[in-house]
Amino acid sequence: MSGTIGSNILSHSGIVAETAAGLNWVSDVVTASTVTVESGNGYWINTTSNACTITLPASAEAGDNIVIVDFARTWGTNNVEIDSNGLKFQGNSDAFEVKYTTDGQSINLIFSDSTKGWIPLEDDVVADATSPPPTQRAIFGFGTTGSVSSLTNLVNSNGVVGNNVTGVGTARVGPAAASYGGDKAIFGYGDPDASSTGKTNISNKVSNSGVVASDTSGVGTVRKDLSATGYGVGLALFYGGQGGASNAIVGMTNLVNSSGVVASDTSGVGTARKGTASVRYGVGTAIAGFGNSDAGGRTRINNLISDTGVVASDTTGVGTQREYLAATSYGSGLALFGYGDAGSNTNVTNKVNSSGVVASDTSGVGTARYGPAAANYGGDKGIFGYGNNSGQVSMTNLISNTGVASADVSGVGTARAQPAAAGYSTSA
Repeated sequence: MSGTIGSNILSHSGIVAETAAGLNWVSDVVTASTVTVESGNGYWINTTSNACTITLPASAEAGDNIVIVDFARTWGTNNVEIDSNGLKFQGNSDAFEVKYTTDGQSINLIFSDSTKGWIPLEDDVVADATSPPPTQRAIFGFGTTGSVSSLTNLVNSNGVVGNNVTGVGTARVGPAAASYGGDKAIFGYGDPDASSTGKTNISNKVSNSGVVASDTSGVGTVRKDLSATGYGVGLALFYGGQGGASNAIVGMTNLVNSSGVVASDTSGVGTARKGTASVRYGVGTAIAGFGNSDAGGRTRINNLISDTGVVASDTTGVGTQREYLAATSYGSGLALFGYGDAGSNTNVTNKVNSSGVVASDTSGVGTARYGPAAANYGGDKGIFGYGNNSGQVSMTNLISNTGVASADVSGVGTARAQPAAAGYSTSA
């Protein structure tokens, strides 16, 4: 069709070009691991053999439309990742991960403007979920050398541990740490006098350059021997521990917002315990596992944590019952529990898949010990470090992006047990 444009209140002139109605569906089914798509097209994405990264156009105008469909109902096995190619996706920069992991899903994307960018007009029953870019560096901090410490050791993007950094904040043993805000970290709680009654609820923020801030006044129940993890987009939480006036084992959580502000207690769900480990898995979700419930002793139960920070009821555990272990994420949406006190020191590990299912024991590598700490580094790898094996130790064990633990790496920094660790910085 051609002709003069009518109802032309802006007095523009021109010719209306003939166009086909609706989208142009690309007939070739995409089976490659990468594809660059164009506005105005629909695409069938077959991930039977591999995951696929879909790169959106580098430029777009308001109303541009792209539809992407799971051709073989395999996105739950091999997911689809959206690269927004310099433009925003629901207001987030293209440094954020956008993954679709549901079989049979389809995504109808509309471009809005430079502020919000691409927005899913519909994506079946599962909304898109974004995760901050993975952290590249890590930090170990606090713990006991025989007396409480506030020393820290930075880990670079290659997993190399740096020398001691003079401590900032109250020295303590048994705190917890997690990433928040995408590229920062926070230490919180712990025991400042290594006694059976000493506990605190202070916290210390860590900048995206690894600088530890002075104490922030505490919020929530004072306690020690807890765990912490990131969840959602830039959020974190502290979980469980031993504390309060009666020094009881507790199960409450304290949420941390994207600015590092710790909230008051949220009532606990499931079996209260100390000496757990908590870690991210999947997209925006986390898991708290193992620990000691006191009345029941060492456990292997776990509790899944939603992308809104809601803790689920107990899941029957798998693997060796133990406490004072650690956990790190690795790969893409995967996690690993490792080491701990099972009545004697152990070095077994347990993988966690992207659905939060914990696997049976993998034979241990490296020095068996309790009270290590662990964090992710290098984008898709992890590190366990420090702990106690008939005395404080400083060796580390690197975790590959396939979840394989390395032999001991000679320790750097002061040997200590029950520190905490977290990832920080999205820059290598």
